[in-house]
Amino acid sequence: VIAQGMSALRVNIPLVLEDAENSLPDSFRAVLHRLWAQLNVQIEHVDMLTKQLELSVSTDPICQQLMKLEGVGPLGALGLALRLGKGENFTNGREASANIGLTPKQHSSGGKERIGHISKRNADKRLRCILFQGALSVISNVIKRPARTTKEEWLKTLVERRGKKVAAIALANKTVRTAYALLKSNSVYQPQLLA
Repeated sequence: VIAQGMSALRVNIPLVLEDAENSLPDSFRAVLHRLWAQLNVQIEHVDMLTKQLELSVSTDPICQQLMKLEGVGPLGALGLALRLGKGENFTNGREASANIGLTPKQHSSGGKERIGHISKRNADKRLRCILFQGALSVISNVIKRPARTTKEEWLKTLVERRGKKVAAIALANKTVRTAYALLKSNSVYQPQLLA
């Protein structure tokens, strides 16, 4: 039995292959060796692509500007830059956020507004997932310490009221709207510090 995760796999598979007394059949050992070699090649490819991505993000001023937002890393910045452009394809931030799939669906009729859940089918699922994961990491850090900015204060009260996942979607929504405003006005993100 090997623990889950890549680091445990990297440590234990070579030991399993070298151990001649572990009663593995030779045919299975040969297959396992070939699969291990293929996995190592794929790991090298992913590492190379990650380095290329980090290099392209580090040289792009728009991505650098977007990485200053809370919960936005290299993948999120590149995804937002590609999806939003300079903001010319959207009329406002809500439309940009809805395009990514971070706003709730509306079923309104006859003056009655009914707000549903976020759409999980009609959106950029990968970018939404990246922004959601970034927002969750921000939330896990913010709830452990006192709030420093007005956004962190808002986030802490939202987590207490609605829970971490709803707060993460709300933060991702706010991140997309802020990114849209930054790209549209060509300005720099400055968080509002608490007095």
